[in-house]
This record gives sequence, structure tokens and C-alpha cells, in this order.
Amino acid sequence: MAAPQKVMGRKGLVTVKLRIRFKKNDLVKVISGRDKGKTGRILEIDRERGRLLVEGVMLVKRHTKANPQKQIKGGIAEKEATIHVSNVMILTSGGVTTRIGTKMEGEGSGARRVRVARKTGEVLDKK
Repeated sequence: MAAPQKVMGRKGLVTVKLRIRFKKNDLVKVISGRDKGKTGRILEIDRERGRLLVEGVMLVKRHTKANPQKQIKGGIAEKEATIHVSNVMILTSGGVTTRIGTKMEGEGSGARRVRVARKTGEVLDKK
């Protein structure tokens, strides 16, 4: 998945949001970058930039100056930074990394689209 695309619409240039199949609280594994091999839960999704905030992954240090008026304690704080969606893969309940596909479950008016693991065929959505 590339960066958000700019497409010519009726009202000029329009930014198109990426179709990200990940959801909050999905368990993902980092497949490339400095944190390759780490796993964590998705805390936040930025569909416009195509980035995810994953728990315990891509930790960065922020040097903050103390500000007693705002009750900000100075020092070096460590927090998570976002990672691009192309650098992570979803984990199934068996711990297998896989891509995400979709299929229709049920029939008639009760039919709904569910996410499935491409490797195992396991349904990823919780009911």
C-alpha cells in the first residue's frame, strides 16, 4: 500500500483514504524495519497517512523540558511512534502471519462480510 493518492475530482485535487483492512486491537507482527519480529496490538489507525500505532513497537525518546505551570515533568519520555501498514502483518490465533481477505458469511438479509486469513481460512472478526 502506497501513500494516500491525490485524485482529480469534481472540486479539484482530492486526497483518497487508503483501504486499510486492519482494525483496532488486532494482533500484528512487524515484518520489516528496526523492530522486525516484534508483535503488538493496534492502538490507533491513521487511514489518511496509512500508518498504525502498535503497542510496544517503534519506541522513540522525547526530551521534554519541565514546565511546573502545566504540571509537566521534565526528562526523557519513551513513547510509541506510528509504523506504516506495509511493514506489519496480522497474526492468526495460531500465531501465523497472513494477509487479510474477505468472504460473505450467512445468506439473505443476515449475510455479512467477514475478514479471513488468506493462509488458513480462519475468520479474524470476533462476533
